[in-house]
Amino acid sequence: MSENKPKKDCCFASEGIEKVAKMLSPDEELMPLAEFFRIFGDFTRLKIIQALSAHELCVCHLAEIVNVSQSAVSHQLRLLKQYRLVKVRRAGKEKLYSLDDEHIMEIFNTGLMHLAEKKG
Repeated sequence: MSENKPKKDCCFASEGIEKVAKMLSPDEELMPLAEFFRIFGDFTRLKIIQALSAHELCVCHLAEIVNVSQSAVSHQLRLLKQYRLVKVRRAGKEKLYSLDDEHIMEIFNTGLMHLAEKKG
């Protein structure tokens, strides 16, 4: 018996289980998605994302706003950039960071709305 097939005596409602198993995305699609959501699992990164939703900012201003060192902000920005949540542009010697696109705040705001619903 394969790992994906349930045992026949598992439970009484197993009629649609094979259909559900077939509709699941392949692991090679879900693993990058899991990594993407893992990036949202850090308090400092969330603060950076929220700050960048309001304005394009440099590392020193982000460090001041989120109250962590410039080194820590740079490290977090590297990760956010790697996962295409933020982008950078040069303005002279300055590097200015912004959100990569509007989807980032949609994901952020959807999470906030979900949590607010659970409270109320």
